[in-house]
Amino acid sequence: MKITSSYPVLMVEDVSGTAAFYVRHLSFRPLFQADWYVHLQSTSDPAVNLAILQGDHETIPDVARGRASGVLLNFEVEDVDAIHAQAIADGLPILLPLRDEAFGQRHFITQDPNGVLIDIIKPIPASAEFAASYVTGASPE
Repeated sequence: MKITSSYPVLMVEDVSGTAAFYVRHLSFRPLFQADWYVHLQSTSDPAVNLAILQGDHETIPDVARGRASGVLLNFEVEDVDAIHAQAIADGLPILLPLRDEAFGQRHFITQDPNGVLIDIIKPIPASAEFAASYVTGASPE
């Protein structure tokens, strides 16, 4: 099988409000908009996409209808400190404060209006202990 594209789809109650959150706070732009579905694309990288779907839409099998839960979206960025400062200025909840991790990340965690966790990450060099766990060529930085 050759996969040509992959992106997360969040099942939510408020499609337009959720899309507006990602446009305002994470620099996405809509490529398709309907009352039940919005497809978003990063304004800085067309390969980064996210879709927002009405959780009870008819295209979702009955057994799976609902809303996003247990989801953590990771977004790697160039300047995590600036985005952290903007998130605070915008009044976003900071669930995990900005910090460096030995496994190779400087990051913080906030959340969208649905409770979906958003991890904003800048890769940094991993400690020697964690660097040994990476496959050759895959280590951050």
